[in-house]
Amino acid sequence: MKGEIYLVKRILDSFASDFNRFNGKDLITSIATAEGRTIVAEIVVTIQPLIDGITNVELASAFGADIILLNMLDVNRPVIQGMPPITNQKDIIRMLKELIGRPVGINLEPSIQLPPGRMATREAAKKAYEMGIDFIVLTGNPKTGVTNAAIIKAIEEIRSELGDEIIIAAGKMHAAGMLEESLNQIVDIDTIKGFARAGSDIILIPAPGTIPGMTVEVVKKSVDAVHKEGNLAMVTIGTSQEGADADTVRTIALHGKMTGADIFHIGDAGYSGVAIPENIMAYSMAIRGRRHTFRRMAASIKR
Repeated sequence: MKGEIYLVKRILDSFASDFNRFNGKDLITSIATAEGRTIVAEIVVTIQPLIDGITNVELASAFGADIILLNMLDVNRPVIQGMPPITNQKDIIRMLKELIGRPVGINLEPSIQLPPGRMATREAAKKAYEMGIDFIVLTGNPKTGVTNAAIIKAIEEIRSELGDEIIIAAGKMHAAGMLEESLNQIVDIDTIKGFARAGSDIILIPAPGTIPGMTVEVVKKSVDAVHKEGNLAMVTIGTSQEGADADTVRTIALHGKMTGADIFHIGDAGYSGVAIPENIMAYSMAIRGRRHTFRRMAASIKR
């Protein structure tokens, strides 16, 4: 209702009706007030789903993801494998959000190797926003040659185009083919400052134990720097360990908690295209226990 005043709920307590009325600032506040208990699951939309008759997005949501991140979605030719028939592909994100009742983001990459609909440009970002995307992650897939400097430039361009209408997350989960930005050089304090001052809301940092040299101490130093700049910190599993055993995933989760991270991301390379579903649940159980995990898994999209 127009003019309605309401308090922003923690994401732990939020349902589809809450997400539907959240703006970008609300979602950031909802995540921040959950104090390190938010799960983001990444999905490659071009790969056939693990289970026939549903999308991998629905599968990840059913196993406890709060937020979905779409990888390899071309905003000029939007296809999500497993979706029901749709008359207008421009409505695909809105239909997806109706199916899962969760916020949905998209990866865009500042790389000339990609088609225009996947590149981190003002045009692609605007189209993604108009399609109903809630947040944009500026990052690099393997072997794309994405640099941190290119990400900073993309943040500035997209922020100038969309203003505060969109949430921008930025950073790399691995080197993306750039050896000079590998190991613990993937992110440093100067890069964090660059991302934040260019206009990001969330900064990505590889989770402890995912990249060689990324210890709890190293990641905590980065998380502290992110918080100092007023951003949220998202620790990421982008090294196929989402396909490891559940004990490994739980260990990564607990180490991530020790760093003070706000958001816990799990990648898309379980078998291929989505994390092992049970690992999404194990990740969630480790950072917030059964109560909040089961609530997210069981909540109706009609709430």
